Amino acid sequence: MCDAMYGGRVSDDFDRRILSTYGNEFFGDFLFDTFQQFFFSRDGHDYKLPPQGSPFQAYVKTVHDLPLSNSPAVFGLHPNAEIGYFNARIREMWRGLITLQPRTASSSDAMNPEEYKSQTAKDIESKLPIPTDMLMMVTKFGLEPTPTQVVLLQELGRFNLLVECMTISLADVQRALKGEIGMSAKLEMLGDSLLNGYLPVMWKRFAPDTDKGLVAWINHFQHREEQFAAWSETGIPPTVIWMAGMTIPESFLTALTQQVCRANRWPLDKVDMFTRVSEFIEPREISVPLVGGHYVTGLFLEGARWDTEEGVLREQLPKVLVQKLPILEVYPAEANKIKRHETFETPVYVTQRRRNAMGEGLCFVADVASDRHESHWILQGVALCLNVEGDTL
Repeated sequence: MCDAMYGGRVSDDFDRRILSTYGNEFFGDFLFDTFQQFFFSRDGHDYKLPPQGSPFQAYVKTVHDLPLSNSPAVFGLHPNAEIGYFNARIREMWRGLITLQPRTASSSDAMNPEEYKSQTAKDIESKLPIPTDMLMMVTKFGLEPTPTQVVLLQELGRFNLLVECMTISLADVQRALKGEIGMSAKLEMLGDSLLNGYLPVMWKRFAPDTDKGLVAWINHFQHREEQFAAWSETGIPPTVIWMAGMTIPESFLTALTQQVCRANRWPLDKVDMFTRVSEFIEPREISVPLVGGHYVTGLFLEGARWDTEEGVLREQLPKVLVQKLPILEVYPAEANKIKRHETFETPVYVTQRRRNAMGEGLCFVADVASDRHESHWILQGVALCLNVEGDTL
């Protein structure tokens, strides 16, 4: 059942896993058990059919008695899922209201929109770093850079493009507001984004995918610059890597695998990535690098919470939608030597949107300790994200 599918939004193994789990949970052999009612009944409503041979009106009454709105528990989800859904709709409504707000100051003492745009542009411009000298970096790493150094060079190149775009556009929008040059459609959109607190579209295409507002994104931008500066100084990745600061975060894990394979002379196709949640909670607790691997920070857990005492996944707490995961240990190992026991394969996505319209967004898969059957967490929608909307980084 559910192994053969056609069309729709089933585009990868995780989509298929969800569909198969729902099929098994809703259409299992228990349907033919006389003493087993409908599988999900945790929402307070008793889902069941009338006894066999009942009159037609009994079936009609059963249908009319069904609740008009179903609790998330019917689908195996935590009640927090409904809160998350309503929060997303409210944020969408709020964005619409912001775009409709008047563009004139309410009083003579208030800063008018043009002044606010100019001041914001000037403030962001003052925080921009000097672009990295790529020729110097290439010379520093020599003719045979390591795979992780290649990733650094690629990330620095993209970061330079972002800094250049921000520098030029911020200068142009300030000149346009003064009347020195014409206000184009792109500069108008940039000014509106600065006014409303959104990340400008023209910057998005050079930056990692994110749903953050402008203020949180600027903090994210500065933290990226700090990590790249520390990495560039030695050419060695930080002991604890912050993957959310990379435009293509999965490339780092690929480079790490290549580097380990070269050092151990392992065939690349015989190596798999092993992960586990570390006993360390914060990066400052780590002083010694992980042999053959890396520590990853900045992951956020959705659909479950992490029990630091027991070291396993647990049910979410009421109204706590997202939890920051402790440090994750990531290291390549020979596939035939990796034994996964009592773990849940958890997808790691860039944002809370998980996959975008192009089907992109999945970074890697993390093994997270669990003492429950995987179907429980699949139905709960458990996943990890590199960045969330409400986080400052």
